[in-house]
Amino acid sequence: MPFIADRLSRIKPSPTIAVSTKAAELKAAGMDVIGLGAGEPDFDTPDHIKAAAKAAIDAGATKYTPVEGTMALRQAICAKLKRDNELDYTPAQIQVACGGKQNIYNAMMATLNPGDEVIIPAPYWVSYPDITLLAEGTPVFVDCPVTDNFKLKPAALQAAITPKTKWLILNSPSNPTGAAYSRTEMKALTDVLMKPENSHVWVMTDDMYEHIVYDDFEFVTPAQVEPGLYPRTLTLNGVSKAYCMTGWRVGYAAGPADVIKAMNKVQSQSTTHTSSISQAAAVEALNGDHSFIKGNNDAFKGRRDLVVKMLNEAEGLECPTPEGAFYVYPSCAGCIGKTTPDGKVINNDGDFVTYLLEAEGVAAVHGEAFGLSPYFRVSYATSNAALTEACTRIQRACAALK
Repeated sequence: MPFIADRLSRIKPSPTIAVSTKAAELKAAGMDVIGLGAGEPDFDTPDHIKAAAKAAIDAGATKYTPVEGTMALRQAICAKLKRDNELDYTPAQIQVACGGKQNIYNAMMATLNPGDEVIIPAPYWVSYPDITLLAEGTPVFVDCPVTDNFKLKPAALQAAITPKTKWLILNSPSNPTGAAYSRTEMKALTDVLMKPENSHVWVMTDDMYEHIVYDDFEFVTPAQVEPGLYPRTLTLNGVSKAYCMTGWRVGYAAGPADVIKAMNKVQSQSTTHTSSISQAAAVEALNGDHSFIKGNNDAFKGRRDLVVKMLNEAEGLECPTPEGAFYVYPSCAGCIGKTTPDGKVINNDGDFVTYLLEAEGVAAVHGEAFGLSPYFRVSYATSNAALTEACTRIQRACAALK
């Protein structure tokens, strides 16, 4: 299509959104589908946060805001980063965007030149490489196998760094694996970045699942562990996951003021700012009562344990136990090469998730989308009853393979 820009040929639509869309279409057509593809909590936004949004509407807070976000929200973000992460930022070092994805987009568009390299540990969230490519950067993938608990090792990081490296992206806890870096593991990575020969490498840390951790795991972020890295760290977070506010579209970035200023310049020519009402709600989310998070996490932990147990009982699957987030990333290597009751051979994880959807009405996301096969991602951000039924169907589908 000559009318369409060449840059679009570098990227693909989000596979996770595609799975959710496909599941919705099949449901609408009358198929009994259990969707395990969506990366959002099934819990409703807490009432005190919704009340703050209603109060903002009634108070007439319905006008444009500054591109970088309201002062009230940026101050709340600074307070949160100090309280939770021992990090000192000023409002001038904060950008508010339409979800965490836009912060990443703004950062890449503002900093990448053609040929600049971005180190992306695999498995990765599906948008990291595509946003890099859209900004004319070069993704450099580093495989992080299950034998390393899906985590980047210092030697592998060092081997991936070149003179062209501009960013390292870290995501802990991880989407899609739920793997999270301990303080010791994070310090080992920041030690690599602090070597004089690596002083040109910046770190973009995606902390979106910070508050969703289990078994007394202690979350840490890079600049907290290594203060010397603070001047070249962009800390990304948002209210979507822990505060059950996915649809409100509020993400934020904290970093050097000149980088934030450049990111604001990008945003000023796209969305301008996220909703004024969403920003008012986010102030309450960050400043208000957080007691609901523990209850949600207790529910998530129970679901995690249920899903890990049932998937490990399925023939041909192996499912590690994650430290955080609300995903598991089981291997389906034991199903590759087998044949479905319809006579189709399972050649890869894409074939496997297609089989689950067509045979049993379970929608999951294939591992290839996240850069490491043969795996698939299951979101357990849904009810115990739905998860039990879904895992029973997966067990049945695996048992039917020959």
